[in-house]
Amino acid sequence: MSNEMTVASPFSSQQVDKAEAENTNAVQRQEQERAVAETKAAIMLAKQFPRDQAEATNNILMACCRPTLAEKSVYSYKKGNQEVTGASIRLAEAIAQAWGNLQFGIRELDQRQGVSTVEAFAWDVQSNTRQTKVFQVNHSIKLKDGRIKNITDPREIYEMVANQGARRMRNCILGLIPGDVIEAAVEQCEKTLATKVDITPERIQKMLDTFEAMGVSKDAIKQKIGRNVDATMPPAVFANLGKIANSIKDGYATPADHFEIKADEGGMSDKQQENENPDKAAMLFDELEVGLTACADAAAIDAYLGENSAGIISLGKSGKDWARKWADAVAKQRGKVGA
Repeated sequence: MSNEMTVASPFSSQQVDKAEAENTNAVQRQEQERAVAETKAAIMLAKQFPRDQAEATNNILMACCRPTLAEKSVYSYKKGNQEVTGASIRLAEAIAQAWGNLQFGIRELDQRQGVSTVEAFAWDVQSNTRQTKVFQVNHSIKLKDGRIKNITDPREIYEMVANQGARRMRNCILGLIPGDVIEAAVEQCEKTLATKVDITPERIQKMLDTFEAMGVSKDAIKQKIGRNVDATMPPAVFANLGKIANSIKDGYATPADHFEIKADEGGMSDKQQENENPDKAAMLFDELEVGLTACADAAAIDAYLGENSAGIISLGKSGKDWARKWADAVAKQRGKVGA
């Protein structure tokens, strides 16, 4: 009986590495070819169906007549002694969609050692004009006591990147749209707020809940506007508060820039302040509103509230009360539709 010994080839591991590298290169080539094909197709379609600027502008102004868009369309913050206003992220997206032949978005280029490298872009396919902004997002937030808290949860990192990227993307979009079109859109949104928005007690309470989640109390709002915050409010005052809320959501200002914030005020507890970045509460309110509105019946509403209970609890008492009130309003509306 003979004993046989097999000697491993010293080149076998190199052969495996080479095969893996070839497979990786093949996938990369396919992705590059797909991207080139999509780009060529987009340019060809833009040439075949060019935008009519007059029609596109009319579509933008028609969109700005919607009260739900107008409420979130304009931000306002103080810079020195001046009040700076402009188109919000939501309005910039609406303008881009109506303008046509324009691609925009955010892509994460790299993520390592607690830092994400991100690109925000907008590309006018028809004129082949492109705006890009590359920036870095540190996976950390500065707490009120000055401590730095590192963020490791993937969802929180995603939300932080998306939030900071959205502001750069807005600037890229507005860099491609003619300035007079943007000014006309902002003006139309302000007219819509002044004439078409129904200032109901529910709408006022929703705004108060949004501010409370940002750490702004009802007393601070009362001091800001110089009147009681009750079931009625002048349209101009309501519109101005909406601009302030948008500026805080979009990250152009902080609550302290607009309100007298006392040390013991705030809609979140100390633990919540450690776990929340400044814009997350407002983003959660928007996310919950969209989700509840999409529910078809009472059972779907209850299931949605259960699935998102952690987020609702993180918003504190104001978040739980708001979610229940909004759910009841949606359930009532669905009952009318089904009747």
